[in-house]
Amino acid sequence: MNLTLETSIQYVPRVGPAMAKRLYKLGIRTVRNLLFYPPFRYNDFSHTVPINRIVAGSTVTVSGEVQSIKNIFTKTGKKIQEAVIGDTTGLLTVVWFNQIYLPKVIHQQDRISLSGTIGFFGHKLVMESPDYELLKEDEGETLHTGRFVPVYSETSGVSSKWLRGRIAYLLTLTHTFLSEPLPRTILEKNQLMSLSEALHTIHFPSNLTEAEQARKRLAFDELLFLQLASRIKKRQWEQDNQSPNMTIQEKDIQEFIQQLPFILTDGQQKAIRHICGDLVRSVPMNRLLEGDVGSGKTVVAALAMYLVYKNGYTSVMMAPTQILAEQHYMTIQKLMEPFGIPVKLVIGGHKQKTEGRRQKTEDRRQKTENTNPSSVIRHPSSIFIGTHALLQESVTMQNVGLVIVDEQQRFGVAQRAVIKKKGSLTLTPHFLTMTATPIPRTLALTLYGNLDLSILNELPKGRTPIRTWVVPKEKRMNAYEWIKKQLQQTDCRAFLVCPFIEESESMKTIKAVKKEFDYLSKDIFPDIPLGLLHGKLKPKEKNETLDNFRQGKTKILVTTPVVEVGIDIKEASIMVIEGADRFGLSQLHQLRGRVGRGNLTSYCLLFTESSDEKTIERLKILEKVKNGPELAEYDLKLRGEGDIMGMRQHGLPPLTLASLKDVEMVEQSQRAAADLLSSDPTLTNFPLLREQVEKDIIGDGIQD
Repeated sequence: MNLTLETSIQYVPRVGPAMAKRLYKLGIRTVRNLLFYPPFRYNDFSHTVPINRIVAGSTVTVSGEVQSIKNIFTKTGKKIQEAVIGDTTGLLTVVWFNQIYLPKVIHQQDRISLSGTIGFFGHKLVMESPDYELLKEDEGETLHTGRFVPVYSETSGVSSKWLRGRIAYLLTLTHTFLSEPLPRTILEKNQLMSLSEALHTIHFPSNLTEAEQARKRLAFDELLFLQLASRIKKRQWEQDNQSPNMTIQEKDIQEFIQQLPFILTDGQQKAIRHICGDLVRSVPMNRLLEGDVGSGKTVVAALAMYLVYKNGYTSVMMAPTQILAEQHYMTIQKLMEPFGIPVKLVIGGHKQKTEGRRQKTEDRRQKTENTNPSSVIRHPSSIFIGTHALLQESVTMQNVGLVIVDEQQRFGVAQRAVIKKKGSLTLTPHFLTMTATPIPRTLALTLYGNLDLSILNELPKGRTPIRTWVVPKEKRMNAYEWIKKQLQQTDCRAFLVCPFIEESESMKTIKAVKKEFDYLSKDIFPDIPLGLLHGKLKPKEKNETLDNFRQGKTKILVTTPVVEVGIDIKEASIMVIEGADRFGLSQLHQLRGRVGRGNLTSYCLLFTESSDEKTIERLKILEKVKNGPELAEYDLKLRGEGDIMGMRQHGLPPLTLASLKDVEMVEQSQRAAADLLSSDPTLTNFPLLREQVEKDIIGDGIQD
C-alpha cells in the first residue's frame, strides 16, 4: 500500500487496528499525526566510551558483545536481570529489574548498544536499567542509544521506543509522499529549514541547536496556517454575506451622547467611529470590542443599537448568564428610556413583571417585561436582551440588523443562522462581540484574526484606581478587623469570593463558599449581615440575594466567581478573593473590577495560604499593575496561552510546537501571511499550502 500523509495509522506496517486504538489516545490517527508528533525532550546518549573509561555518575553509551545474561531471583522476592557485556577494553555488568523476559530477547554473543547511567551495585561499577538495542551488520545508525534520543508522551501499550521505530520507518519514505508547502522566498526570508529536514531533525537531531531550528520551522507553519485561515475566512465572510444598508447621521450620534450623564473616553469615541464605519458598509460588521470591566463597553453597544433602531432594524444582545443579561437590561433600558425605545428581556425561568426590576410606572412595565421565552411571540420591541433563551423557537423577532454577544466563547455559524432566520431578513446582521477578558496582543491577533478589533484601554473619568494588597495567612485576622471598621464607618459593601461551592477532598486547602459563609457569619462578622450567592441558587434566590446586597440589607456578599461578570453595585468598594493563588492574573483583575464603580475609595484584598515566594511575587504584580492588557501579558508569560483562554473553547486547534509567547514568530507569520495573500489571494500557486489551510477552516479550526 502506498502511504500518504492522510493514510490511516492502522495501515502503517507493524501498527494494525489494536495498536491504532492506543495511538488514538495520543491524538495520532494518520501518518501525518505520527510524523508531526514531537518529542517533549531528548536523552543525551551521544557520549560513547570504551568500557575501561566509564566512571560512576556518568551517562554514557557503550557497545560490545553479550558474554552472558540471566535472571536472578533473590530470597526477598526481587527479580534481577544481569548481563555481562565485553569490548576490547574490558567487561561491564549491566542490571535491570523486573524484566524477566530479557534473556529471551537478548542472547549470548549478540552485539548490543546500551545507554544509561553508571552507578554502584554492591561494590562494583554497573550500568543500571539502560536503554538498549541489538546491533545488526546491515543496519546504519542506532535509534535508541548512542545519540540524542527523542522521548515522547506515552500511553498504555505505546512506549517511546516503539514510537521511535515507527517514526524512523516513515522518515525513510517521506520522499515518496512529502512535499514542501512553503515558497522558497518565505523560507529564506525567515531563515527556515525545509519541511523534510525539519521532520528528520525534530525526531533525530545531532544536537539541541539543530532540534531547536527544526522546532522553529514546524512552529512557524502552525502559526502561518492559522493566520492564513483567519484571513481567508474573513475574506470569504465579506464575499458571501451582505448586511442591512444603514445610514448614520451625525446628529443621531450626538443626540445619544448628549443625554449621557458622563463624558465618553477617547477609547469609546474611537470604538464608536469604528462601529459606525462598519454599519454603513454592505459587508456585515464582524468586530471584537475588548475592554476592562467598567471601561464602558455597554454604552458603546447601546449607541450601536440606538443607531440600528433609527434605521428601522432590531438589535439582539446575548449574555452567558442571567445575572449579566439582567444587568445589561437595566443599563440599556435606562439609556433608551429618553428616546422611548422599547427593550425586552428574554431569559429562562418564570414570567415576572418588571416591578422587581425597579420599574416605577405601569406604563414602563407594559413596555419592558422580563419574561420567559415561551411568552415572546411577535413582540414589537426593537431591542432584545437575554441569554441563550433568545435562540429558542418560541422567540420571534423582526428585521434583526445587529447581534451583540457578550463574554461568549463560541457563537458560530449555526447560532448566527438561527438569529438570521428569526430576523426574517435575507441579509446577514452585523455582529459585535464584547469581552472583558484581558487578552495578550499576540493571542488577540491569532485568536481573533478574522475579526476587526477595537480596544477600550482606559477607564471613564472619575474612576479611581483600586488599591490592591496581598494578604498572607498571618495577617488575615488584621484584614478582617479592617473590613469590619470600613463597613461600620461607611455605607459600603464587600464581596468575598471563594473558588468552589462544595469543599473537595482533593482541594481541602480551598475555602468552600458554604463553609466560609458559616464561618464568617458566626465567628468573624457576627454583627454584620451576610448574603450567599453561587451558581446553584435558583434565579429567584439569586435576584433576592442581589437585591438585599444592593439595598444594604446585607453588607457582605460571600460568593463564587459568578460575580466576575454582570454585577454593578456602586456601593461595593471592597473585594476579598480567597485562595487568590488559584486564579490567573486576568481573572483576578476581572473580579477586582467589580468594585470601584462608584465614588468610594475601593480596595481589593488577595488572601492566600501559600508561602511560596514565586506565588506571592506573582500576586504582588496586581498591587502595582492596574491595566488589564499589561496583566494579560504577565499571565501569558507565567502560565501560557492554553491556561489563559483554553484554545479549544475558542475554536483554535491546540498549538503543538508554537507558542503565542513568541511575539517575534507571531509577527513573522503575520507578515508572511500578508505577503502570500497580497500576491496570491486564493493561494492558487501554492496548492499544498491551500489544502492545509482549508483543512484548518473546514475542521472548525478558526472561530466563526
